[in-house]
Amino acid sequence: MSSTPSKTTEPLPLLPPHPPPPTGLARYRLLSPRAGVHVSPIQLGGLSIGDQWNDIGLGSMDKEASFKLLDAYYDAGGNFIDIANNYQDGSSEVYIGEWAEKRGIRDRLFLTTKASHPPIPYKLGAKSDTFFMHPLTVHEQLHGARQECPRPQNLLRWKQCQISSSVISGFAQEASDGLRRSFGISDTPAWVVAKANAYARANSLTPFVIYQGHWNLMERSFERDIIPMARSEGLALAPWNVLASGKFRSDAEEARRLESGEKGRTLLGARWLRNEQEKKVCAALEKVANEVGTQHITAVAIAYLMHKAPFVFPIVGGRKVEHLHANLEALDISLSDEQIQYLESVVPFDPGFPNNMIGDGSTHRDVWKASGHISETPLLRPIVHGDAHDRK
Repeated sequence: MSSTPSKTTEPLPLLPPHPPPPTGLARYRLLSPRAGVHVSPIQLGGLSIGDQWNDIGLGSMDKEASFKLLDAYYDAGGNFIDIANNYQDGSSEVYIGEWAEKRGIRDRLFLTTKASHPPIPYKLGAKSDTFFMHPLTVHEQLHGARQECPRPQNLLRWKQCQISSSVISGFAQEASDGLRRSFGISDTPAWVVAKANAYARANSLTPFVIYQGHWNLMERSFERDIIPMARSEGLALAPWNVLASGKFRSDAEEARRLESGEKGRTLLGARWLRNEQEKKVCAALEKVANEVGTQHITAVAIAYLMHKAPFVFPIVGGRKVEHLHANLEALDISLSDEQIQYLESVVPFDPGFPNNMIGDGSTHRDVWKASGHISETPLLRPIVHGDAHDRK
């Protein structure tokens, strides 16, 4: 008599699974190995939100337009917003805080605040990268953003005369006072960050967990020291200017702006039209965009950065909801190694000494390979669209 194997039944889940995310923005990721929070893979940049910087070439948004953009980001699943005390002379923080309070979502957001620059010109003594006046700055920010505790705090810039220990000790005091959850740093040499974190670990203080800096396909000096430092220190990366101040645009888009008079950002220079090299990069982005099935080259430019290292959370600004939705397509793009190499071939990049001698650690150098057969130790890879753990 043959026996029929019994069927095994999977145990019923205690809770029903969460509904599918509206976009990839709601597939939350661990911020970094040193920060146990889960955030959206793309940050919304608060630099454009507000109405005070139109005269300096950044454009402006009134409250209604700002709320529409914030609504579009949050409704798509976003929970990670970059702000600073000086953005739009403080109106950015005020708008974002009022919006979050009005929607009743203050406890669902992660705000990366920065409080180094004075919000009002010529009052340099009022705000500082040191911590003599920082408690005042912190409470001003909490009041402006209508938050009890905005999560990560970024030190905006390092100054040559500053002692790292005073910064770390000041951050530790804010943590003990319950004003901050975790800390980041931006636009700072890699050796300073490593030194500061070493001091923090040696003295049982709070180290930096995220680094913010200038990085895009045309400007890759970030890759020389910052990315290796972040891998070693367990830091997340939050690149800004990922779209090269709006220079990543198609020929058709540039012609449309010329005709309409819209132009583009002029904060970092009066020239808003692309030069020949920028046009070549855009043509390469357009070629890859056609291959991966998107009409938006900005999405490819963002996806490129997210393929380069783990824990990369690009800061994406802008003022139009349709541009935000176009940029979010980056989360649905998977680039091949060949496509990444093609994009990087347009603008030559010299990693500099000693990287051009010893490499970046991803493979063994010829001198070692000549000595014997050594198995590669793979680096931690980024999460990209199509990964099994990204689909679940």
